[in-house]
Amino acid sequence: QVQLVESGGGLVQPGGSLRLSCAVSGHTFSNYAMAWFRQAPGREREFVASISFTGSTSYYSDSVKGRFVISRDNDKKTVDLEIIAASPEDTGLYYCAAGLSKYAHESMTAERFFGFWGQGTQVTVSS
Repeated sequence: QVQLVESGGGLVQPGGSLRLSCAVSGHTFSNYAMAWFRQAPGREREFVASISFTGSTSYYSDSVKGRFVISRDNDKKTVDLEIIAASPEDTGLYYCAAGLSKYAHESMTAERFFGFWGQGTQVTVSS
């Protein structure tokens, strides 16, 4: 049974930093791309970032580019999302997702490219 468990969410001040982590089990983690999505209150879930199976390629949405960093550890089966300069617009429930292919690409940001999802971890950016 594939399980994705997110952690690390919480309250952060504007301009602050936060590191989210996703632990994966029951999955051939190193063979697939991984991604983070988020859902703000009253809005649809949106793509945030993805990373290829080796970690050599990553892709970010325009709204987080330059402020977020996605990384993975294939030995530990974890994928992290570092929020470096948080803004109130980053508030939301953050989901980890396992891809259906090895690769991360700007054409592969829709939810249909991801087969397994975590339950989410809440991030609130507020002073």
